[in-house]
Amino acid sequence: MNNQDILIERFFECLINGDRPGARAIVTEASNGSVAPQTLITDLFWPTYEMVERLHRSDQLTKLSYHFATRLLRVLTDQTAMRLRLAGTTTGRTVLALSGPSDSDDLGAQMAIDLLEASGFRVNFAGGGVPTDEVMSFVNNNQPDVLLMFASAPNDLPEIRAIIDALEEIGAARKTQIVVGGGVFNRADGLAEEIGADLWASNPLDLVDSLIHDADRRAIPEQRTVGQKKKLREAA
Repeated sequence: MNNQDILIERFFECLINGDRPGARAIVTEASNGSVAPQTLITDLFWPTYEMVERLHRSDQLTKLSYHFATRLLRVLTDQTAMRLRLAGTTTGRTVLALSGPSDSDDLGAQMAIDLLEASGFRVNFAGGGVPTDEVMSFVNNNQPDVLLMFASAPNDLPEIRAIIDALEEIGAARKTQIVVGGGVFNRADGLAEEIGADLWASNPLDLVDSLIHDADRRAIPEQRTVGQKKKLREAA
């Protein structure tokens, strides 16, 4: 086990025990005076978040420990986001971001959104529980460049699929990319392609890289789905 893995294990233990001073101390230690906030999110917060989610799904955490962990990690994520250095220029691209209905879904999406904003994207984040017709109305009226949907649970998929199918059926916002991410897409190979998404990402850093590269039509090949290939053929 390397030093980073040990740090993640220590951080995880503090989170599930609700040890707020201990968790803050580890974040300070990981920062080491020179580590960028972006690195904290991608190398410490995200892998620990995934560990918490994995153990929660397998019933290896009590509900109390799970609540300790997700709420404390949310606070630390908020504090770290305040220190993110924003890009000097914008990408000119707009993002409407949604998540699953739970607090943990919201937390996972927030990490990605914070990094997107720091990279020059303009983001509207609605979280979970937004009716499909309201999502459709916003997309149709505002024509965002990206509709990002983060989901960690399989029961989030019917709504995501419904939104994608409805957008395809009525032909609204044909230039809007449908991008998905989160645990459920990591656990099921080919799922993003199956539901008709344009791009997918396994973690927040990959998401940012994919969207930045795709602005120049150089998306990471293994993350480009059939839906996006079809759009590019139609635009050619």
